[in-house]
Amino acid sequence: MTTPDPDQHAIMSERPLLINVAYRLLGSMAEAEDVVQETYTRWYAMSPAQQQTIESPGGWLTKVATRICFDLLGSARVRRETYVGEWIPEPLPDRTEWDNERPGSTNVDPADRVTLDESVNMAFLVVLESMTPAERVAFILHDVFRYPFTEVAEIVGRTPAACRQLAFSARRRIDAAHVPTTPPARQAHIVRQFKQAWTAKNIDALIALLDPDATVTADGGGRVSTMLHPIEGAAQIARLLINLAGKLHDLTILERTVNGRPGLVAEQAGTIITVVAFDVEDDQITHIWAVRNPDKLRSWPTTSPEHP
Repeated sequence: MTTPDPDQHAIMSERPLLINVAYRLLGSMAEAEDVVQETYTRWYAMSPAQQQTIESPGGWLTKVATRICFDLLGSARVRRETYVGEWIPEPLPDRTEWDNERPGSTNVDPADRVTLDESVNMAFLVVLESMTPAERVAFILHDVFRYPFTEVAEIVGRTPAACRQLAFSARRRIDAAHVPTTPPARQAHIVRQFKQAWTAKNIDALIALLDPDATVTADGGGRVSTMLHPIEGAAQIARLLINLAGKLHDLTILERTVNGRPGLVAEQAGTIITVVAFDVEDDQITHIWAVRNPDKLRSWPTTSPEHP
């Protein structure tokens, strides 16, 4: 019987952290997994002698993964200019609903899940998209994962003082965006009322739940039909939702956790076709994010019972 290499175990135990860092930086679980795979490929491409010269393998892995993400963030901006319609970060289900046998994945480790906290709610991720790659890396590594600016500086090629300023600039963007902090229980109540009004096709109830300046943004990626531009205004959104309810048949709306916050999913013929995240502020919905691109729904289980 072969005894597992303790060094290899220690190296692989860094994987959950790398997944968490990469997802927050890229907003895509598929890209995060690719980054982590490439990081380990680079580690194992070194000889044992080269590996032994690295004082902190975990730190080395994080730096390499973050540098790869940093490069990808620059090219992602170019790619998203040609993206069909609006680009929304990939939504993630609750840990208890995570599908460990996603198409295209093999023997996915249950540890390869993103820790769902406030730094991955949809509103927060969308604000991160407005940042420069350097701001995003400095903020995520320092403010979320508590890496010192001296280490951040090595990754982005700036001085520690410059990285401190980058993180400060990122915080200002977040403060300016007024990311809602509605307690989850209260948001769940509002989302449940929204679901009931939508399924009942009650336009007045929908309008009452929506902020007058609410916005709905959808992401189909050119793979499925959806609106290409955001829709603004409570009345316009309510009419759109009622129109959709009349067109879609055999659709089941389920309450689910989306990126750590109460949300909804639309299921048709046993397959989740839309995941919806919400911003709720002062008991009204200010933003609806509807992800329909099937490439971004791979993490979601096909069927599951309705929550009580």
